Amino acid sequence: MVRRALTSVGTGDGDGGGGGEERDATRLWHVTLSVSGKPAPLSEVRRGLEQLAYDHPFLLTSRYADDHAEIRYWEEARDLHDAAAVALRLWGEHRSSAQLPPWEIVGLEVIDRATYHQRVAEGYGPPPAHPVGVHPY
Repeated sequence: MVRRALTSVGTGDGDGGGGGEERDATRLWHVTLSVSGKPAPLSEVRRGLEQLAYDHPFLLTSRYADDHAEIRYWEEARDLHDAAAVALRLWGEHRSSAQLPPWEIVGLEVIDRATYHQRVAEGYGPPPAHPVGVHPY
């Protein structure tokens, strides 16, 4: 069996798994994180998402209801694995500091910048974002 190192994980010898400058290059990824759970007061959901936007300044927009929310933002990362890992930690790591509802992540989409713009240009991209900020559904 042949083993290959993951490109985003170093082998311990100073090599990041890639070659040359490519391994240090970062790209922009459009992230859509969906969470849901038991209903919570709308005012608390909104306040928590506003605090999350303050704590995570790359937050583009959030939509929310009393039992679910969608968070969209741009993440800078070397590859999809790194961008997804950050996204999957976002809700849990900020749950306490932003006093977010104890909801679970139920969906995640991470696409590169070119794919995002291609989808928008072809008319089947993500729903149009509200102005930057936190908005009800």
